[in-house]
Amino acid sequence: MTENKFNTIGIGVTFSPNLQANIFEASRFALFFESKLVLIHVGDYSEEKEKKFKVLLSPFIEKQLDYEIVFQSGPPVDTILSVCKSKKIDLLILGALQRESFVRYYVGSIARKITRRAKCSVLLLINPSVNRIPRQYIVTSGLDEPETPHVIETAFYVGRQLQSERLTIVEEISKQDININVDDTKALRKTTIAKERMRLREASRVKKIIDGIDSELKKNILVNSQPIFGKRGYSIGHYAQVVRADLLVMAAPKKLSFWDRLFPHDIEHILTELPTDVLIVQ
Repeated sequence: MTENKFNTIGIGVTFSPNLQANIFEASRFALFFESKLVLIHVGDYSEEKEKKFKVLLSPFIEKQLDYEIVFQSGPPVDTILSVCKSKKIDLLILGALQRESFVRYYVGSIARKITRRAKCSVLLLINPSVNRIPRQYIVTSGLDEPETPHVIETAFYVGRQLQSERLTIVEEISKQDININVDDTKALRKTTIAKERMRLREASRVKKIIDGIDSELKKNILVNSQPIFGKRGYSIGHYAQVVRADLLVMAAPKKLSFWDRLFPHDIEHILTELPTDVLIVQ
């Protein structure tokens, strides 16, 4: 039996219009993953606040939800990160905001800062719902990076716990990897051959990763791989949006410099405009 990757799940809660939906989503995740749920409220304690949180939690407490409510004052980002550390949170759930006049979502400034600094995995929800919406289709990254096997295994684990039906592993291949100028028929043929060889090489690499994953995690889920030629981060985000994936699983961002934020790449493209719910794996 594969060990529980998310023993403790945390969620930052404020008295916003999405409070009920956020708590319901987090509570369902905690039950699916057999985890403890920690509600983090940045602010002073009051009996009225605690009562309201418990009322919203009550349908899940009846299902034996293990929970804790933490009240702590301070700067939102530092406070939430501090609680994550002290409570040993493995997965932090954050809500995303909708852009005005667009049916698109982005990570607000507080959530973005938390995502960049968090030492635990982070789940960004673009449209939390009071009623459960099944996450049937998962897309994850198959980049040739050291952390990729762990990310793919986590995607399978999440898929099993959420009873997902499909999982696609996307290998993003940058144009720089095929450095051929297509200026005549011969060059075009070379490019086509180079792309096919790279596609086969990537498929073989990903297959080895899949073969090494516990067979229990792969039961009852349809798996395929998909090579994409384009800009890293942007390409997989666009793909997840086009195929209407319910969840995109990505590796956590590496330490970013000023220039990385000025010229977004990889996960920064995802954080700028979320294509769907996104799980960022540590």
